[in-house]
Amino acid sequence: MTGERIQGNIFDIKRYAIHDGNGIRVTVFMRGCPLDCWWCHNPEGIRPRQAGQPGQSGQTTPHTSKAGQRSISVNELIQEVEKDLIFIDESGGGVTFSGGEPLMQPDFLINALEAFGKRYVHRTLDTSGFADTEVFASVLEHVDQVLFDLKLINEEEHAKYTGVSNDLILKNLRILDQSEKDVILRLPVIPGITDVESNIRAIGELVSTLENIDTLELLSYHATARAKYERLGVEFRMGDIVPVSERDLVSIKYTMESMGIKVIGGPE
Repeated sequence: MTGERIQGNIFDIKRYAIHDGNGIRVTVFMRGCPLDCWWCHNPEGIRPRQAGQPGQSGQTTPHTSKAGQRSISVNELIQEVEKDLIFIDESGGGVTFSGGEPLMQPDFLINALEAFGKRYVHRTLDTSGFADTEVFASVLEHVDQVLFDLKLINEEEHAKYTGVSNDLILKNLRILDQSEKDVILRLPVIPGITDVESNIRAIGELVSTLENIDTLELLSYHATARAKYERLGVEFRMGDIVPVSERDLVSIKYTMESMGIKVIGGPE
């Protein structure tokens, strides 16, 4: 009954995803996010923000006025994913929960993760890390892999460009480090914001203090979401900023590797 009763709010399901974890995956984009990142490439997944409020221990119901969303039960989601099990199994893939921020819907998320775990489907959580620490720890018990964003280390800069403090994010990173889960940290390389030398070095220094996490993926900024903003009537705050050059990506990669960090993504 639980699989039918608890409803999740999503805005997309992407099949044959290859950049959201190991192998071929089904990525479930969950609606609602407590952050307001200037460069967000999924503005259709953001509900009106309540600044500074992380996901809590109860079910959070995202805003329901925008197009593209739908409610789905755990059982319905299982049926969707099972259509691609042959590709998932042969590639060593699984299901990835992304967003938005999946941790804003903890009841649905945990029930879905438990259900896929019973079916031996690999489970990846793609998260900003901004959630109540108890919620974060509870969800971790049911995942196999975590893709965890690190954007800005300076708290004031983080608040300026994402709308929230990074205090909870950094606390949850420490919890994640002690969990011994398979973790890939992700750095969105945003020109003039996250790619400045002081931030790159601060991230490198932070990762160097972790006991079990040593892998960082570089995600180069792109402006392909501009059309979404225009369609939704939402201000596109990135203006005419262009992606960082390959030379700059190489420099960031070199800096991180010189600090003992394994870097994936970006230039080879």
